[in-house]
Amino acid sequence: QKMPPSLPATINIREPRWDQSTFQGRAKHFFMVTDPRNLLLSGATLEEARRVVEDYRAGTVHPGLTEDQLWRAKYIYDSAFHPDTGEKMILVGRMSAQVPMNMTITGCMLTFYRTTPAVLFWQWVNQSFNAVVNYTNRSGDAPITPSQLGTAYVSATTGAVVTALGLKSLTKHLPAIIGRYVPFAAVAAANCINIPLMRQRELKLGIPVTDENGNRLGESTAAAQKAIFQVVVSRIGMAAPAMAIPPVIMNMLEKRALLKRYPYLNAPLQVSLVGLCLVFATPLCCALFPQKSSMPVSSLEPEVQDQIRKKDPWLETVYFNKGL
Repeated sequence: QKMPPSLPATINIREPRWDQSTFQGRAKHFFMVTDPRNLLLSGATLEEARRVVEDYRAGTVHPGLTEDQLWRAKYIYDSAFHPDTGEKMILVGRMSAQVPMNMTITGCMLTFYRTTPAVLFWQWVNQSFNAVVNYTNRSGDAPITPSQLGTAYVSATTGAVVTALGLKSLTKHLPAIIGRYVPFAAVAAANCINIPLMRQRELKLGIPVTDENGNRLGESTAAAQKAIFQVVVSRIGMAAPAMAIPPVIMNMLEKRALLKRYPYLNAPLQVSLVGLCLVFATPLCCALFPQKSSMPVSSLEPEVQDQIRKKDPWLETVYFNKGL
């Protein structure tokens, strides 16, 4: 039997498989990155994927390895190991845990929004999960200190709870459907606090900007501001369908006989609806902006512009990693 031809060692697996300049290409990439099935993979499967990827990057191609198998190994590796440190990431902090974790937390936030203790508890759970995600996916270039992590966690939790309780008191005399949107407003407010605080070092010192080939040109706070704005928009976008569509459906269902007769179905039904929204909203909102974002040199700070002009007077666009 004829052996398949050996795979060339020139495939760039440091970049995504699909064209990241198109929304469709970015969506395909993030559907792979956020696939919850990656959480079920065994330790042996993860280690095998790590071995295939690290060997291939070092120039060693395993006999019989196909291109599809290589890309599968790359996405398994990326789902479980930190891109900068190479450490295995905390299970609940991985991008593949976003849908099941957010589905459970958001479903419960929408179900138990009527009492103050429930609001306090579920907003605290949500911000605790966000802190784990932000720590797990931290940038190697800008590590998060325990004090920064603590400040961001306490500030975001306080912001979410104050917003939720404030809006809850304002909606007492409004239709019930309005009250159902209080959790979403609180989550949106928390994202606006949590992400900038978690990435405050980048706002102070800047993030690396590069040319098209990845050559580092300097650090820019203007690029950091754009990156963080894009991440905040994506995170709020992720939460929007899951927190906006189920309340309308649940409001209609609660008027029907089924939920009046079986009230215990409320929570599982709500969680399932949220999960259905998140399966699509999570990767599609991650794909709103390219991971490798760009901006004109003329939009950077004057001193960074001068620094770049000395290296390359004709360069018009710089690139940076926006984060997740």
